[in-house]
Amino acid sequence: MSEVRLAAEARTEFGKGAARRTRRAGKIPAVLYGHGSDPKHLALPALEFARVVREHGQNAVLTLEIDSNTELALTKTVTTHPIKNYIEHVDLLLVQRGEKVNVEVPIVTTGDAAPGTLVTQDLTTIEVSVEALHIPEQFEVSIEGLEAGTQITASDIQLPAGAELATDGDALVLAVNAAQTAADVETEGEGEAAAESTEE
Repeated sequence: MSEVRLAAEARTEFGKGAARRTRRAGKIPAVLYGHGSDPKHLALPALEFARVVREHGQNAVLTLEIDSNTELALTKTVTTHPIKNYIEHVDLLLVQRGEKVNVEVPIVTTGDAAPGTLVTQDLTTIEVSVEALHIPEQFEVSIEGLEAGTQITASDIQLPAGAELATDGDALVLAVNAAQTAADVETEGEGEAAAESTEE
């Protein structure tokens, strides 16, 4: 994942009113914390940060330019408005070059399983411990031609060099099942009807 530079401003006003004023000015309230330092309250440029999240995902690593200093930060939590869908607040984690961090990385499936099957995906992300500047944007899992009965667990996912799995390796990511046929559905319906008549 590439490093992104972003100009940030220190915030001196706090509370809901101050946050609203910050957003009206085209900026996003943010807090930078980590490494035992006091939290820093910042304002990030809204359009630029939204573009970073869109292009690099929510695990984007930022080089923040604050006054005359620069800080390296991992985007930890992005809070969006539930209805209007704008970014309300961002939590940033202070990181250092070479430092490993634990992050949730999305899982994306590619291809199509064998005909007559249905794929159920239990996990959409897995947690990995990885160097802050080498966080993968996603893990691709090919399901091309997989037969019914196939299961893929977290430990089956290929990780980049230096990355370690933090999710339980036995955790089920996805399973390929035989798809129900019209006859199966009909048989199920007959079974339910028989059970109901027995109860009566």
